[in-house]
Amino acid sequence: MPWLVKFFQNQRGDYPVKEFIIQQDEATYAKILGLIKLLKDNGPLIKPPYVKKIIKNIWELRIPGKTAIRILYCFISNEFYLLHAFKKKSEKTPFKEIEIAIDRFKNII
Repeated sequence: MPWLVKFFQNQRGDYPVKEFIIQQDEATYAKILGLIKLLKDNGPLIKPPYVKKIIKNIWELRIPGKTAIRILYCFISNEFYLLHAFKKKSEKTPFKEIEIAIDRFKNII
């Protein structure tokens, strides 16, 4: 059963994660789409190294590569919402990136 994956939409009608993905180079773009498809096909059954729980209700989709990408997402009512995407530059996920995802999560629920 395929799961529903949605992009977070802000009040102005923008899709920040979708816009981030479009801006990536071709190889990174393909990897991101592949992992989003993996999420869509397998839902909450995906395990590390592809996903990691960050905090309650927020997970991290991990896209490896020369430039590591992280997409923070949540799962509500059998739907995944891609909340925030960024290029990983440090060992730990910066709290400011997590805060953005938390704020967007609050706008969904």
